[in-house]
Amino acid sequence: MFKKILIANRGEIACRIIRTAHRMGIKTVAVYSDADRRSLHVRLADEAVHIGPSPSAQSYLVAERIIQACKDTGAEAVHPGFGFLSERAAFAEALAKAGIVFIGPGVHAITSMGDKIASKLLAQKAGVTTIPGFTGVIEGPDHAVEIARGIGYPVMLKASAGGGGKGMRVVRNDEECRDGFLRATNEAVAAFGDGRVFAEKFIEDPRHVEIQVLADRHGNVIYLGERECSIQRRHQKVLEEAPSPLLDEKTRRAMGEQAVALARAVDYCSAGTVEFVTDQQRNFYFLEMNTRLQVEHPVTEMVTGVDLVELMIRVANGEKLPLAQKDVRLRGWALEARVYAEDPFRNFLPSTGRLVRCQPPAAGDAVRVDTGIEEGSEVSMFYDPMIAKLVTWGETRGQAIDRMQDALDAYYIRGVSHNIAFLNAVLSKERFRAGRLSTGFIAEEYPEGFHAADVPQADPGLLVAVAAGIHRRFMDRAARLSGQLPSHERVVGNDFVVVTGRTHHAVTMQAVPGGFRVRVGTADYELRTDWQMGQPLLCGSVNDEPVCIQVDRIGIRYRLTRRGSQVDALVLTPQAAAAERLMLEKQPPDLSKFLLSPMPGLLKRLAVKLGDEIKAGEELAVVEAMKMENSLRATDDVKIGKILATEGQSLTVDQPILGFE
Repeated sequence: MFKKILIANRGEIACRIIRTAHRMGIKTVAVYSDADRRSLHVRLADEAVHIGPSPSAQSYLVAERIIQACKDTGAEAVHPGFGFLSERAAFAEALAKAGIVFIGPGVHAITSMGDKIASKLLAQKAGVTTIPGFTGVIEGPDHAVEIARGIGYPVMLKASAGGGGKGMRVVRNDEECRDGFLRATNEAVAAFGDGRVFAEKFIEDPRHVEIQVLADRHGNVIYLGERECSIQRRHQKVLEEAPSPLLDEKTRRAMGEQAVALARAVDYCSAGTVEFVTDQQRNFYFLEMNTRLQVEHPVTEMVTGVDLVELMIRVANGEKLPLAQKDVRLRGWALEARVYAEDPFRNFLPSTGRLVRCQPPAAGDAVRVDTGIEEGSEVSMFYDPMIAKLVTWGETRGQAIDRMQDALDAYYIRGVSHNIAFLNAVLSKERFRAGRLSTGFIAEEYPEGFHAADVPQADPGLLVAVAAGIHRRFMDRAARLSGQLPSHERVVGNDFVVVTGRTHHAVTMQAVPGGFRVRVGTADYELRTDWQMGQPLLCGSVNDEPVCIQVDRIGIRYRLTRRGSQVDALVLTPQAAAAERLMLEKQPPDLSKFLLSPMPGLLKRLAVKLGDEIKAGEELAVVEAMKMENSLRATDDVKIGKILATEGQSLTVDQPILGFE
């Protein structure tokens, strides 16, 4: 077995690989950029090597620096994780020339599957069902229209060297096709250095289901069930689960056998994933093969009990797989939520900054937290804004969902915006709980974007009752500290008014062992908890049902958060409430005369000049963020009065780009 391996990655996947390597008795080497100098993966590894400036193109993507770090530390093998160099055949070749083992598939498999056109042809040859389309290279916008008409709209335009949703456009007419081709080509060049685009039939109401495969160098290939990854936003996965609520055993076996056939066709070894697009009638078509570990691999590990990273290392060391297909058993259900530093109420704009507080839920057999972030860490503009992958397991799908919502309630993050409210809202949708999924789920459920009104709140009285209980604890503590009460006594039986927004809730309280009984209107809530002032989480029970509520003190108010819903509660005596009048919220300033950048990014292109008269819907500028081009268009007829930014300039959120007369 290897004595030392280097992880050519960062963040949560680097930490995850380090944990398995240490359990196997293998020493680890981390690499880091300037921005990651104090990162968790650097601290967890046995050794760490600085490889360059913060931009990944100058550090994590420089193969020569990774190889030199191996030589300097004596690392015998490299695990690439996902992203960065994980699917670069040239990197695997360079490692081989340097006598270093690549913990992944062979160069032939990476090359064959790294090109979507070539991989589709290979899949067809291997007997894998594929989507009708054009596998040649599209030569330009007019050629794209000609091909799309031949296939029949809707059509998906896809970057041949693509991945992660970049360089992809669904087009439904000639105009969208021309524009989509240009956008897909530009994104493909920016992200992959390869502008080739191909086309295929877009499957209506599709689902994204992928098969996990494992293969060794001795001819053994198996599949470990499937993962459903249909809950996506702009082709980026949000929630994943294993198994899929769509598949039956017959379809699972058929997909698995086709995935194995494709792996054999390219002489695959290591862990890999064959992705399929599936319609609602369980007809499935090959999409692509990812020749690396997938971000969502933990759900497969949770339902199979297999450590995929360990088997990747063992296969790379020349060992045989320790299990055959007959040994694979799926147990229970697992769900993964990607917790991101982003603001779902502002069109999911990335949020950068320091995690002032970061307290993940307690891990155990049913809860797993894969993260490269800890309290005090910085979320940088240079990399993906993922905070963690939160994974839960249950005997049933419903239990896994319930545990996920409980775990999200217990994930306390302050200092950056995050998407926990959005995740909870999706999980609460009846359609999600019923398993009626598709890749259009988010766009269909939130056609106008995600707003505070979309956050469900099943029982507003519960948070009102908790606010009253918290305030009672606060008053008891204050009275004891001031000497007004002996330490073993408490004030009981008081009436309060809890103010939320513009609503006054009359509340009556009574002490019970371990808590309070609170009447809100005509409803009774019995709160039992050992919570103390200053603790960020109130965990206990309400009416004998377990609850976990996040608690913040905002001035004289209590901010309570549960299931993504947030309430600012002011608790007053009836006398004070009678005189209290809530201040009207200040109206936001009028910024209608400016075009503001909706996200931090690069001003890729200005489409207008000073004095231009622009019609509503016309393009004003293009901002590139996270390697995606975002077209900013006029919402009204305007005249350009000021140019406030220049092409190539880095922009912050809400930075003015143009001024209108």
